[in-house]
This record gives sequence, structure tokens and C-alpha cells, in this order.
Amino acid sequence: MKKIKLLMAALCFAASAYSQGNNYTQDYTKYQNLALTPPMGWNSWNKFACNVDENLIKQVADAMVSSGMKAAGYEYINIDDCWHGDRDKQGFIHPDPKRFPSGMKALADYVHSKGLKIGIYSDAGSQTCGGRPGSRGYEFQDAQMYASWGIDYLKYDWCNTEGLHG
Repeated sequence: MKKIKLLMAALCFAASAYSQGNNYTQDYTKYQNLALTPPMGWNSWNKFACNVDENLIKQVADAMVSSGMKAAGYEYINIDDCWHGDRDKQGFIHPDPKRFPSGMKALADYVHSKGLKIGIYSDAGSQTCGGRPGSRGYEFQDAQMYASWGIDYLKYDWCNTEGLHG
């Protein structure tokens, strides 16, 4: 008898909930153009490894547009490892001045002028996989610097992370 009463109570509760309907509505229009495809673009590492500079990145941006890749949905130009220079006294990272003499802000502006987005590489460790300065202990400064340059995308590796647990 107890089981029947419990079953009846559960059925009444379910029927009551069902009859009230779901009045919650969600505005999905804000998501209409969000991640229609996976991030598509080009990354410097496989072809060029540490042989990157601002002229190469500009040439790739130009080629992405002229070849029709941008029109096909490819939008990211990602600079992988070895773009790094040194940190200043406040701990902010700067690009290698020989490879990127105009600076990352100017390069990001150029890539953006083509209707593309720019990505950059860093690492959670003390050094990147290529032996450049990593973000360990400088995450906040690096995020601020990347934002000030207009960086749209961050590739983050896990090299030289002794003592860190992910």
C-alpha cells in the first residue's frame, strides 16, 4: 500500500509539472555567429618552426586573402614559438626586435586590416618548448601585453613546467 501511495504521489507531481509547461525561453540569437566552424587558419610551426619574422607573417596574411582561404572561412594567422624577445623590468614580454622590428601591435594591425585574426604562442612553463621565456609567474603581465597588442588567439603549451600540476 505504501508503494502505491508513493507511486500515486509521484504521478501527481509529474502530471502537475507537465501541465504547467516550460515557460522558460532562451534568446539564441546572440549565439548565431559564434563558432560556426572550428577555428580555422594557419600556424607557423610545422613549416617554419623558429624561423619566423614579421615579413613572413605579412606574406602569409596576404596569401590567405589572395588565395581565397579567407573567403572560405580561414581567419587565423598564428605565430608559434620563437617570436619572444626579453622581459622588461616590470616583467612584460616583448617580441624579438630583430625578427619583429615593428612590434606585435603593428603586425596585429596589419593582419586585422586584411580582415583576419592573429594568434600567438606561449607556454605555462619557465621557458617555451623552443627555449624562449615562458609565462610561468608572468601570466597576468603576458595576458595584458597580448591584449594591448590586439592578439585574438592564444596557443598555450606545457613545456618546462616542473612542479606544476595541470
